[in-house]
Amino acid sequence: MLKDDRNLDTIPVGSLGIVAMDNCKELGLKVDQYISKWRKDRENADKDNVVFSGYQKDSYLIDVKVPRFGSGEAKGIVSQSVRGDDIFIMSDVTNYSLTYTVSGHLNHMSPDDHYQDLKRVIAAIAGKGRRITVIMPFLYESRQHKRTGRESLDCALALQELVSMGVDNIITFDAHDPRVQNAIPLNGFETVQAAYQFIKGLLRHEKDLTIDADHLMIISPDEGGMGRAIYLANVLGVDMGMFYKRRDYSKIVNGRNPIVAHEFLGASVEGKDVFVIDDMISSGESMLDVARGLKERKARHVYVASTFGLFTNGLEKFDKAYEDGIIDRVLTTNLTYQTPELLTKPYYISCDMSKYIALLIDTLNHDTTISKLLDPVERIQKCLEKYKNGEQI
Repeated sequence: MLKDDRNLDTIPVGSLGIVAMDNCKELGLKVDQYISKWRKDRENADKDNVVFSGYQKDSYLIDVKVPRFGSGEAKGIVSQSVRGDDIFIMSDVTNYSLTYTVSGHLNHMSPDDHYQDLKRVIAAIAGKGRRITVIMPFLYESRQHKRTGRESLDCALALQELVSMGVDNIITFDAHDPRVQNAIPLNGFETVQAAYQFIKGLLRHEKDLTIDADHLMIISPDEGGMGRAIYLANVLGVDMGMFYKRRDYSKIVNGRNPIVAHEFLGASVEGKDVFVIDDMISSGESMLDVARGLKERKARHVYVASTFGLFTNGLEKFDKAYEDGIIDRVLTTNLTYQTPELLTKPYYISCDMSKYIALLIDTLNHDTTISKLLDPVERIQKCLEKYKNGEQI
């Protein structure tokens, strides 16, 4: 669906305001530029009406600061009036590149630090905004989404805390388990997929793909990611397979039972291109084990896609896997921090999500449905049609 297909004749909820936290500045700037351009080009007979006051601006970014004291404590400051604004706050809680000092010692900001800064900005807004929507691509503490013993339910607690502070809606991407939204059943919660951006990114860089059941297969690296793999396989009209992790439940290493082996379920991958899709690459061990397993089963090319590329153990293992022919491409989005080193890798494809986020914000500000934006089937089909016809994607 193109942006012009949306119904934007409705009155905006309020004057649009975008808060891009320091951990999300680059992405926020791109989103702001898209919306500013669209609204300047958009013809609207009522744009001079008082209810459209502030509709067209050079920038919708709101200036906020979170200065820190020498002790490491901080406070949120909003430097301009936000009364009556429809506010969208963007925050990347995994951005470890930012630092602060505590009594002269340098600390890298953790997800906990970023989450506290987000709450400080919400507190500084102090209920003056008409509506607050938090866009948190990597949902804070989403890996601790369920309880298996005497454990904390951190993600559920965080969602309830944000709602209690006045947040109306939360938008995240590829939540580890979307059922965590049950913690806030009366508030808006959307988990968005990056399937279209992955397909577009791969087709732009690979010119010899054949998209059919005889040449391509979608792979889920574990049982938890079956849903996204089944969806993509159905949209593309190809087969899917999956690996499941065999664990040693007699041991606990780094807080979890170690993986003994990855077992494959599915049809033969021999001679086929395989597209492995998951929600995140953390250390990358599991993803590379899956890629090796596929190569051992004589897969032709292995393309690895993940919404969040964290690469917590560095890129050396991916470099070696690429040199050894285990992987051909790695695709992740710019929803989380990307190191300059990562962007230079010959196997890496960055999938830009800024235009998609801008479409969501622009549409929600008009209080219009985003259902079609959340379902990319039509856009994927158009992309495939262009690819088959040799057109620019």
